[in-house]
Amino acid sequence: MNKYYGLIISFIAGISTLIGYFSIYIRGNKEKVISYSLSFSGGVMITLSLIDLIPSSIKDLSMNNSLVKSILICIIYFLIGFILCIIIEKQFKKLNNLYRTGILSMIGIILHNIPEGIATYVLSTINLKLGIMLAIAIILHNIPEGICIAIPIYYSTNNKNKTFLYTFISGISEFIGAILSMLILYKYINNIMIGILFSIIAGIMIYIGYYELIKTSKKYNLEYSKFYSLFGSIFILIVEIILKM
Repeated sequence: MNKYYGLIISFIAGISTLIGYFSIYIRGNKEKVISYSLSFSGGVMITLSLIDLIPSSIKDLSMNNSLVKSILICIIYFLIGFILCIIIEKQFKKLNNLYRTGILSMIGIILHNIPEGIATYVLSTINLKLGIMLAIAIILHNIPEGICIAIPIYYSTNNKNKTFLYTFISGISEFIGAILSMLILYKYINNIMIGILFSIIAGIMIYIGYYELIKTSKKYNLEYSKFYSLFGSIFILIVEIILKM
């Protein structure tokens, strides 16, 4: 029965990304809404990668390797993720800058959510209480991730249906990760695979967080965008501290 709990928890955690969709209804100066939303989300993505994904990667890798070797493997796959994102970005170079930011954010978050769904599913089947705690943490992370897709897509297309669809796809990818885990990967997933995935995703998310979200936010309102990046970092730090108490 626990496997069904794992699916339900993964679905709820992933679909919480849609809460970020409602950020498009925020009223105010268009440039400021775009700038502050993107810079806040960029701060969240970078800080989440630095304090969660990279340490988790090293922790998982060190279960089968020495600490030094684990750090080196993490750095190598981090750079692979970073370079991969540069390559992906070049494929979308012709797109409107803001729309490209939304598309790249969606791709990065999908790549992040699939292994996150796998981890949520596996943990929930082993220990339901820990799975629920992980889901709460994911929900709080996913809301600003939804914002970083919804705001650039909506303001570059003025299409609410497309914005909803793209945000939904990124959110449901977490549930897809859980389904893949239940049907195929559950017996084969190991600490090294998870550690490598986290390293690659950290590289992707840091690239998107800075070069797409924060740098794009500065084009719309340079004056206060850096403070909203800091607010995003502080927000995710507070979330991590509260959940570890």
